[in-house]
Amino acid sequence: MTRFTATLLALVALFTSYTLAVSPLVVKGSDFVNTVDGTRFQIIGVAYQPGGSSGFNPGSGLDPLSDASICLRDAVLMQKLGVNAIRVYNLDPDLDHTQCASIFNAAGIYMILDVNSPLPDQSLDRTQPWNSYSMDYLQRVFKVVEDFMQFNNTLGFFSGNEVINEDSVPEVPSYIRAVTRDIKDYISAQSKRSIPVGYSAADVRPLLMGTFNYLSCGLSNDTSSKIDFFGLNSYSWCGDATFQSSGYDVLVSDFSNTTIPIFFSEYGCNLVTPRNFSEVPVLYSSQMTPVFSGGLIYEYSEEVNNYGLVNLNDNGTVSILADYNNLQARYDALDVTTLEQANVTATSLTAPTCNVNLLAGSNFTDSFDLPARPSGVDALISSGVSGNTTGATSVSSTQPTQTVYDTNGNALSGLKLNVLAWDQSNLPGNNTSGTTTQSPSGSTTSTTSSSTATKTNAAARVDDIKLGTLVMGALSVGLYMQL
Repeated sequence: MTRFTATLLALVALFTSYTLAVSPLVVKGSDFVNTVDGTRFQIIGVAYQPGGSSGFNPGSGLDPLSDASICLRDAVLMQKLGVNAIRVYNLDPDLDHTQCASIFNAAGIYMILDVNSPLPDQSLDRTQPWNSYSMDYLQRVFKVVEDFMQFNNTLGFFSGNEVINEDSVPEVPSYIRAVTRDIKDYISAQSKRSIPVGYSAADVRPLLMGTFNYLSCGLSNDTSSKIDFFGLNSYSWCGDATFQSSGYDVLVSDFSNTTIPIFFSEYGCNLVTPRNFSEVPVLYSSQMTPVFSGGLIYEYSEEVNNYGLVNLNDNGTVSILADYNNLQARYDALDVTTLEQANVTATSLTAPTCNVNLLAGSNFTDSFDLPARPSGVDALISSGVSGNTTGATSVSSTQPTQTVYDTNGNALSGLKLNVLAWDQSNLPGNNTSGTTTQSPSGSTTSTTSSSTATKTNAAARVDDIKLGTLVMGALSVGLYMQL
């Protein structure tokens, strides 16, 4: 009986550990793939950097993923919006991110994290990368990786953002590959699972394909330096543009032979406001999904550049903007079933061998020789750096304390995080909480958000949970009968 009890407890612990965890994603060819059921993962995401890069201040004791109350508030609104991923640019590795990462994990929202910051010596200098590529720089990078590699909902890390441009020196690409190599080697040595590492590029067309080819080709003598995915910050679709007028057709053609996932790491032109996001149905249509794996709308919070979906008021309240509603309507109309279908051809692709013929533009060296690691970095990789997190924890508080107002100024009541079960990532329509009870004129109303999205994750996988429970019960009974 003792053996039965121990086995049963182990089974319960195993099942419980999945309760609040999304499944890790892996890269297979040009797709992100769910490790449990093999479905393709399309990024339906937003950029998340409250306060903007200028608001990043490590001395304040805060960053976008350090305050659980704020993260809960924003995770609920993002879950209602329908996103399944966020990108966070600037993080303080000396803070504890356990609660915020766990909240987004419970919401079924993955995190794509930049390892650099805008502060001095915390990113590669595009004019003199050999000066910024140092042990101190990499130690900070490794601390960011160490903190977030513990979470299943860490989708990946960006080793650089728009470092290559018209002003960068030809040596920059080799240093980006070096940083990518160092991060991937650290993950290989210290993490329990493989985590993809990629690069986020500016949409500078004369340099774009050269950047992609240099970073994604295969080197036989330095295999870990190849990026696992490629993000593109593109704002070429404005207003009621089309697939052709925006240049999206050119991007699909240029990247048609990709062997790694490609997605928009930023998109959402604001030259026409409010934004109607007419590019969203095209991005997630058969015109683009064979090549692109979705994208991240820029951005969640309203900052000085006027790209926000919501306004974060000084008193902690939130005002939903018209862009939020417009984007939600676009997401709600997506056919998620089609988006999740696996592509056998895409998952079997391998990278081309690096060759100077792949390069285009004057900002590239003809050499694929990478800089050696600074002294002491090998020891950091083998021994690891200290971190502040140990992995996801349960989420007990699900109702935001801050007031949220709709576009008419009405307060929303009943907002609540929908804690998703094992192997569920968020989809449009997963969270329909929140009603308005008072209009500005004083008349009483009651409205609830709704969704028309076609979903498999939120429905079919609920049956998987029930099946998992039955399987665990059956295993337990079987073990008992053998004792």
